[in-house]
Amino acid sequence: MPDQDHARIYLATPTSLVLETFKPQLEQVLDGTPVACLRICASTEDASELGRICDQIREICHGYDLAVVIDRHFRMVEKHGLDGVHLLDGAKQVREARKLLGPDAIVGAYCEASKHSGITAAEIGVDYISFGPVGDMGELGAGERATPGLFRWWSEMIEVPVVAEGGLDAATLETIRDDVDFVTFGSEIWLADQPAAEARKLLALLKG
Repeated sequence: MPDQDHARIYLATPTSLVLETFKPQLEQVLDGTPVACLRICASTEDASELGRICDQIREICHGYDLAVVIDRHFRMVEKHGLDGVHLLDGAKQVREARKLLGPDAIVGAYCEASKHSGITAAEIGVDYISFGPVGDMGELGAGERATPGLFRWWSEMIEVPVVAEGGLDAATLETIRDDVDFVTFGSEIWLADQPAAEARKLLALLKG
């Protein structure tokens, strides 16, 4: 079981975002809902644009004393004052990222639904493991789902914190919320008509 009373929210930005419209939405969410961490998931490969996204989102999040990590691009962490990286390929780059960023940076690893990949990454020294998708993601999540049994086993056997993500709704949250430390919400919040209200609703579901 996680140490805290309930799983905490781990925000993920949209992969395609317009800063001018996203920033006020983010501030509204953070004003009304406690969040543990934010992950920059921007899909752009333009280094200048990605750097601009990093700088502006970091400025907002650090104003709320909120850690910021970035998908994949661990070489941008120090340059843009981020707190760490979320690796998308299990344990493959953990050693390299840790060596570059040092012991104090956050290094997390997404391991799909692979217990073996999660254990390997945990042994190398990540700060958390993320499993998913938990629910239906359509074509975006055509692979194996992370089952409630996987999270239950992990929470009972492994001390490294575990994150659930992908295809989360009220039904799927109910099956895993007691066995995870964090839950990643991205489109579940940002595609809602009122993201701040949706964040509060999802937090209430996590609290049970």
